[in-house]
Amino acid sequence: MGNLRDAFKSTPIWPKLRGAKFGAALILGEMIGSLPSGVLRTIGARAMGMKVARTAKLYRWREVRDAHNITIGDGSIIGMWATFDGREGITIGKNVNFSSEVALWTLQHDYNSPTFATSGGPIVIEDRAWISFRVTILPGVTIGEGAVVAANAVVTKDVAPYTVVGGIPAKKIGDRSDNLSYDWTNARSHAAWFV
Repeated sequence: MGNLRDAFKSTPIWPKLRGAKFGAALILGEMIGSLPSGVLRTIGARAMGMKVARTAKLYRWREVRDAHNITIGDGSIIGMWATFDGREGITIGKNVNFSSEVALWTLQHDYNSPTFATSGGPIVIEDRAWISFRVTILPGVTIGEGAVVAANAVVTKDVAPYTVVGGIPAKKIGDRSDNLSYDWTNARSHAAWFV
């Protein structure tokens, strides 16, 4: 049986079938991400394999790749139209706040590669970090506990805990108090149910 499977995988149709599976998952993710109910989106995200804590809030998202490699912790809020590339893994801690249109990319092309190969690594967002509007986080980055990433920043390197970064590429622009005590795990959402 193994020889038959290997023979099938070496046929020209295999990449097309694999591509069709990827495309179907993207379409399903977009459909679930635009459902008019946070409860339904969370159920759908879990059905896709995403590990979403009971108290996490998921607003409508734009795109999710490889949902089974994405973990979202308690009390975290994911703003509107996020993009999650989970191919290399994404871990979001507790009480993290994502503003709208945040994009996390765990794989990208190596422009120096003669074959335009991909390279990347997992992204980790630690507890109580705030990722502001339209931030892009690139492969292999860790955002430290309590850190803040300013709007429109592109993060290419790790961000130390309780640091404020901004710009393209993101650089340190300040510090944040390390005396944070907020906990949204029991907070009630003030958003309308259909958002």
